[in-house]
Amino acid sequence: MGELSKLPNIGKKVEEQLVQAGIESIDKLKQMGSKSAWLKIQEIDESACIHRLLALEGAIQGVKKTMLSDEVKADLKEFYQGHRK
Repeated sequence: MGELSKLPNIGKKVEEQLVQAGIESIDKLKQMGSKSAWLKIQEIDESACIHRLLALEGAIQGVKKTMLSDEVKADLKEFYQGHRK
């Protein structure tokens, strides 16, 4: 596994999907943000769920997804509702 899997919430499968989506580094993930990264993953895997979106944001912030603020969770949930397939 590569550098992305060193982040919280990022396991082998999500790392593989990120790389497949052209996001191969922590810096690139942080640059794109969780929403854009999730949309790219969704193009590859239509089953990408809210938990994957929360995991990406947690990874960017350096925390477990359960530790995200309620505000951030609400914002991501609203985004997810508007973009799920």
